[in-house]
Amino acid sequence: MTELRTLKVALLGCGNVGSQVARILLDDAESLASRTGARLVLSGIAVRNLDAPRDVELPHELFTTDAETLVKDADLVIELMGGIEPARTLILTAIRHGASVVTGNKALLAQDGPTLYEEADKAGVQLSYEAAVAGAIPILRPIRDSLSGDRITRVLGIVNGTTNFILDQMDSTGAQFADALAEAQRLGYAEADPTADVEGHDAAAKAAILASLSFHTRFALEDVYCEGISSVSAADIAAAKDAGFVIKLLAIAEKLTAAGTDTVGAAGVSVRVHPTLLPRDHPLAAVRGAFNAVFIEAENAGELMFYGQGAGGTPTASAVMGDLVSAARRLVLGGPGRTETTTGHVPALPIDAAVTSYYIGLDVADQPGVLARIAQLFAEHGVSIEIMRQTIHRDADSKVESAELRIVTHRASEAALAATVEAVKGLDVINSVTSVLRVEGV
Repeated sequence: MTELRTLKVALLGCGNVGSQVARILLDDAESLASRTGARLVLSGIAVRNLDAPRDVELPHELFTTDAETLVKDADLVIELMGGIEPARTLILTAIRHGASVVTGNKALLAQDGPTLYEEADKAGVQLSYEAAVAGAIPILRPIRDSLSGDRITRVLGIVNGTTNFILDQMDSTGAQFADALAEAQRLGYAEADPTADVEGHDAAAKAAILASLSFHTRFALEDVYCEGISSVSAADIAAAKDAGFVIKLLAIAEKLTAAGTDTVGAAGVSVRVHPTLLPRDHPLAAVRGAFNAVFIEAENAGELMFYGQGAGGTPTASAVMGDLVSAARRLVLGGPGRTETTTGHVPALPIDAAVTSYYIGLDVADQPGVLARIAQLFAEHGVSIEIMRQTIHRDADSKVESAELRIVTHRASEAALAATVEAVKGLDVINSVTSVLRVEGV
């Protein structure tokens, strides 16, 4: 019987995900050896505090604070520290010493991925990052490999479980944003400081990664337009529900020919994150709680959806281990490392070049000619109205009547839609613009 090769695995970080990865490496050693053709030996775990409590009981002798020495002696490095530094320096050190790297660090990849990809290419090692987007859901490998013979035209993703839980709570219980956030924090879905989640920054980093793989171009965090959910009110949720929609925070990447005022005719990719209305019969509308899902449209494959747990120690560890087994098999069988598939440069388009629909809530005076004036203003700006609903409100004391208008437009350029909303605000029959949200799937 042939003696199996031994591969040293260095683990950087031992939080929720790292501790589960360490457990799998130790408990499933024989099974992993049969799948990879090599013995994966956990050579050490680099942490900041040797005595910090861990989610999993692990041999104390594995822990070290000397991360640099650990990665220099490894065949495979798993980076689960998070943040930019020292993660970036340690990954580069590992690559330059010939180690393949598995990481879940979406912030680092979105900010400085091109540098890491180039170094991995030069060194001939593999850089894998399935765990960086949507936790346990296998989405990056299918985009990179399974759909490599197709042309992806659009990606819509619920890629942040915290915001999906909050919006789902608001939709199902009528809770205000602050109350839904507090519940998410109580259950451990949201951090004490939830800014990265609720302001969309986490989803934006993931959107940059999805766009880069889908359109074979390097997109960075600054290429992503980003709005969070902190301004979404219970009234917005209720109005959307009444109109047959649900509000989700979506990461969107789509290839289009720009229609914006400064970018007419320019081909590019719109990458954006913002609260979005979806019809309740859209597949993404049914994604509840802290789950994630990514909906892909491709020229030949058509519509595909990937759904599953988007966070958590054990689910995310599954994605890490998938990358680790792939990298280990490459070392056993030989061949160059696989990092990314950029083939050219498609520019990132500004938000005003995006093509969307709008949901607009208006409080207007209930008098003859109001609807006609609003419809004419939309037409003058080249925006077509798809749905218009009116509800009359009567103040019993003053006898004053007003109407609530809910308008859903056909798809038009973001620039035209924004200009239309500004023009509507100037009409003397408009009491207030109660909500403005983007719509997809109509």
